[in-house]
Amino acid sequence: MSIVAVVLIACAVLVVVGAEWPRLTAGLRSRSEVSSRRSRAKRKPELQVIHGDKDDFAESVRRDLENLPVIEEPQDRTR
Repeated sequence: MSIVAVVLIACAVLVVVGAEWPRLTAGLRSRSEVSSRRSRAKRKPELQVIHGDKDDFAESVRRDLENLPVIEEPQDRTR
């Protein structure tokens, strides 16, 4: 076998492995995802939803905008 043939076969093997890589890693990923889902399901009942008043949010945004520093542009704009 010539060197060119060996290189072509090696490239073909790399292309096939590269194309099938997502499918090969899916099995490994699914096991870890199952355990992470299970641990999240255990933690989920501990979470609480806090309903706030929309006016409080609007007021805090308005207050933050008023407290922002303002840089005045110079009046003389000579170019």
